[in-house]
Amino acid sequence: MIEIDEHDKIIHQPKLDTIKMVEHFIEEHSGEYKKRALWEHLPKKMMYQTYKVIFDYLLESGKIGVDADGHVCWVWNPELVKKYLADEGLIIK
Repeated sequence: MIEIDEHDKIIHQPKLDTIKMVEHFIEEHSGEYKKRALWEHLPKKMMYQTYKVIFDYLLESGKIGVDADGHVCWVWNPELVKKYLADEGLIIK
């Protein structure tokens, strides 16, 4: 669950097209940028606060990861998930 403290109250909720734009950009540029640099290179500008909400959502949903150096990487692989879900010998808890 995304926790929001008093200083980070959400003023602008991201729209679906904005979330998808960030997802697509991260997927195309996986591993190239750190968190802030990624925001600075997005094709459309947005408030950093809004970007943080999207970033936290993508991180918590397992679509992105951050390596030891702070680079943002796209990790979501739906085809691999389908493969594992189709494996009858795999038990998911």
